[in-house]
Amino acid sequence: MNRRTLLKTSLGTTLAIIVGTKAGAQNMDATAQASLDTVMAFMGAMGSGDMEKMSALMADDMVWHSEGDTTLPWIGETVGKEAIFKFLAVFSENLQTTKWENTDAFASGDTVAVFGRMNGVTTHSGKEIGEFTFALRAKVRGGQVVLWNWFEDSFAISQAYHG
Repeated sequence: MNRRTLLKTSLGTTLAIIVGTKAGAQNMDATAQASLDTVMAFMGAMGSGDMEKMSALMADDMVWHSEGDTTLPWIGETVGKEAIFKFLAVFSENLQTTKWENTDAFASGDTVAVFGRMNGVTTHSGKEIGEFTFALRAKVRGGQVVLWNWFEDSFAISQAYHG
């Protein structure tokens, strides 16, 4: 199965929910609003499997950093577009998201924070993780995402992954 199909299958259903969730903060300046719009557009492109749009919204030197249990194949730091697309294929092969709900989002300047609730199933063990919270800190430069710093309950995910 190719990378595009994997991402569409795994991320498409769940992350598309994000697009329908209008997130924002009152009294944002133009820079903060543009940063929030960029991050939400990136999430929407990821959810729909639109690799071209994702690529356009990614800085060449983008960093994707996921904190947590390093025995999980998608935890750690990935730098650059091609490496991030490879990382997303690994993520898609190992975790099927069954719930994604943004609960809060705000931006200040070039920094965006998104918080929410998730659930999923690890394909490695077939076990459901159980609902957990997530946090995202993203940075935007020139209309492109330069940092995607992801925080999740990696303990619960690790327990499900390892069965």
